[in-house]
This record gives sequence, structure tokens and C-alpha cells, in this order.
Amino acid sequence: MPEPHPLIVPILEEVDFSGIANLRHLKVDHALITALVARWRPETHTFHFPTGECTITLEDVALQLGLRVDGLPVIGPTLYDWEEMCSTYLGIMPVKGESLIGSMIKLKWLREG
Repeated sequence: MPEPHPLIVPILEEVDFSGIANLRHLKVDHALITALVARWRPETHTFHFPTGECTITLEDVALQLGLRVDGLPVIGPTLYDWEEMCSTYLGIMPVKGESLIGSMIKLKWLREG
């Protein structure tokens, strides 16, 4: 993972996410991941082990990564010119009210575009 941009470092520190930003090299145990994938049951969103079922909770992630999961959510602005965003990133502009409703774009329009 690259070094975080200096402009966002104070924000990461303010929301107590600086610990995750400092993770650089994680050793991936491919055998362990393969074993876990084999035991995953998508119907119940759990791992099935000989001793019983197990799942990953938000608390588990918080403890492992040192992230805060309480307090106010971290959000950003959502007031964008969505037509302009589509034009910039997709190269085509949707028709407001038909293929673009608020910030939602119809999949049919995306497929046909």
C-alpha cells in the first residue's frame, strides 16, 4: 500500500484511521485463505468448522485493524453535477429525468451506452 497523501493524513488521524494507513506489508497466507474459502457458506454468511459455525463481525475487524467503529460516520459531500460526472468519466451524458434520476443512473442506459 502506498504512503497516504499528506493532505489526508490529518483527516485519517482525526477519525482514528491512521493505524490502517500505516499498514504497509501484510503477509498473505494463501493456504489459509484457500482453506477458509472451502469452508465459507454463502447461504448463511458463515464459515463451517468441525467445532461449529463462525463469522466475522465488525468488532473483529475493529480489534484486528485497530479501527474505531463507534461515533459519527465519516461522510463526504454528495452534491455533484451528475451529468457532468457522467460526461467526464463515461464520455456520454445521460438525459436528466429519463436515464438519470437524482444520483441514480439506469442500468439499461449504461448497457445501451
